[in-house]
Amino acid sequence: MSARTDFIPGLRLGRMLYEEAGRAIVESVVARGSYAAAFIGKGSDVLGFDTERSTDHDWGPRFQVFLPDDRFDRQSRLLDEELKKRLPAEFMGFATGVPESAESARRPHLVEIVTVNGFLQRYIAVSGVADLTILDWLTFPEQRLLELTSGEIFHDPQGDLVRFRETLGAYPRDVWLYRMACQWQRLSQEEAFAGRCAEAGDMVGMKVVAARIVRDVMKLCFLMERKYAPYDKWLGTAFGKLACASRVKPLLSAALDAVDYTALEPNLVGLYRTLGDMHNVLDATGHMDPSPREFYSRPYVVMRAERFANALLRAVQSEELQRIPVRMGAIDQFIDNTDFIEHSETYRKVLALYR
Repeated sequence: MSARTDFIPGLRLGRMLYEEAGRAIVESVVARGSYAAAFIGKGSDVLGFDTERSTDHDWGPRFQVFLPDDRFDRQSRLLDEELKKRLPAEFMGFATGVPESAESARRPHLVEIVTVNGFLQRYIAVSGVADLTILDWLTFPEQRLLELTSGEIFHDPQGDLVRFRETLGAYPRDVWLYRMACQWQRLSQEEAFAGRCAEAGDMVGMKVVAARIVRDVMKLCFLMERKYAPYDKWLGTAFGKLACASRVKPLLSAALDAVDYTALEPNLVGLYRTLGDMHNVLDATGHMDPSPREFYSRPYVVMRAERFANALLRAVQSEELQRIPVRMGAIDQFIDNTDFIEHSETYRKVLALYR
């Protein structure tokens, strides 16, 4: 397939659609001061990672319109009718609707008409963010928080979108410390396994463990920089934008390329030392010795990452977090089933596990 030369990133396309065609339609139904418009939520285009390849499904000229709760039923029907009648079938060469297929019915336009509370309910199963608890935060997958805080606001006269995005823009300090502690704990549970697999002659097992360590290190780096990590398709792409990427990425790549433990261990040791130095810059705990060391009497050099987990947990002030019986972390640190994470009403039931 040859690449199209007229590709326009979805975020820019959505902004253009709103400004050049959508705004007038919306404001023929809704007063300018009583709605908001944005391009946020699910999609590679919201994260800025879409390419021409992305255009084959769930992509196109679109944006969201957020209406007041008390006028939603009537205004959403009228606005939907006006968009169906007046929005052009194509915009900048891209279809503004989706044809009927075996999987779904035809959608005459891609403009999503919602309320702020309904949008939040669908993404993180809360109807507002004013009274979030520490435990609420543990049930929000990073991907969902990233989707809600990425993209762009086009119009927000009441500041409703700005407010919830500011609230969700970073973990509260104790949640941040707790998530980092549990990420270090994940490393501690497997950091000696690569050497043991190699010693047993299991090179496939060694590589599987190395890949898991690499993924956990990447996730920890996002936490250290107070950024939300995307799901795996875009993890490497987003990682390349972190401040630490120039130091860490070569070690990650070399670890993944290693064919035996002799080649693997020096890169893991380099990773561990770098992580230790990064931790000390955070000043989240007292100074920690970043030097890797042997795993008990076995000849595998590791970080003994539980040292960092313990120190971070001691820094947590929240009694709710301190009472959690095991170091399981937030929901996406112990569950990575996509269907589960996608179903917000289900994953909110995880709250019971923290009590």
